[in-house]
Amino acid sequence: MKKILIIGPAWVGDMVMAQSLFKLLKVRQPDSQLHVAAPPWTLPLLSRMPEVSETTALPFVHGQLNLKGRYQLGKKMREAQFEQALVLPNSFKSALIPWWANIPQRTGWSRELRFLLMNDVRHLDEKAYPLMVQRYLALGLSPQEKLPLDFAYPELMSTLETQATALKKLNLTQLSTPVLALCPGAEFGPSKRWPEHYYAEVARTKLAQGWQVWLFGSAKDKVVTERIMELTGKACLDLAGRTSLDQAIDFLALANAVVSNDSGLMHVAAALKKPLVAIYGSTSPDFTPPLAKQVSILKLDLPCQPCFKRECPLKHHQCMLDLQPTRVLKALEELST
Repeated sequence: MKKILIIGPAWVGDMVMAQSLFKLLKVRQPDSQLHVAAPPWTLPLLSRMPEVSETTALPFVHGQLNLKGRYQLGKKMREAQFEQALVLPNSFKSALIPWWANIPQRTGWSRELRFLLMNDVRHLDEKAYPLMVQRYLALGLSPQEKLPLDFAYPELMSTLETQATALKKLNLTQLSTPVLALCPGAEFGPSKRWPEHYYAEVARTKLAQGWQVWLFGSAKDKVVTERIMELTGKACLDLAGRTSLDQAIDFLALANAVVSNDSGLMHVAAALKKPLVAIYGSTSPDFTPPLAKQVSILKLDLPCQPCFKRECPLKHHQCMLDLQPTRVLKALEELST
């Protein structure tokens, strides 16, 4: 029984995509135990991945080095006697814990002088592995192996029982009409956000067709969802800041369709196999697309795209403003046929 420690990514969407690696490892070594160490806000995702045997919350502030804390955690992990560590983030500090844990095989991409800490260092060919998920998968193979042509997409668990519990916590009843989930926020920054009045137009159209519309997001997205509520006469259900990530997974699992910016919730919706319209502006689906079959990716092809900036450097945000609600409504219709 091989015990593998995986240092997981910090972003919600990246952690969802990492499940494809977990699935690959379990197919190749069914008896292996996967132990994932990651920031605490990602642990609800891991609890919905049956491939993961155990988790550890990394008690470090984002960007914090905290050598003493990492040394103490690495020393404590020696007791588990892991045979291999896979380090998914590219930072130097993310490789410290496996090194201090004395794990015999420490695998990761060559970045930030990490050859000092890892003894199975891979040199990334970005053209060979254009997708982030491919770069994760490659770490689960030997250096000489080629990626499989097909790989398992992420698939988060959500049961009728957990969905009923989520509804009960917010005093909501079982559903009698279809639900459209809107995810209008983006942790990365405003450049990834489709305009609120466009979301409101989509919401009004679906409400007129007899749908419910639920708004998703964190407390940071409350300003955005409140604006959509104003523009729709408060006819939507605003869940932003009212749910844990665990609950958000179950509420998204109840949706009949999802419209989302490029965000963590977009990847969650894809992993729940929801019909999904994914809207891209400053970022690109060429690196981190939603990994699902029932997806419509909408983006323009402006000369300034993708810029990967948190705010539009040209101050016009045309990559989002020129992408009209009619395109999203048409994509929703096509997904439902």
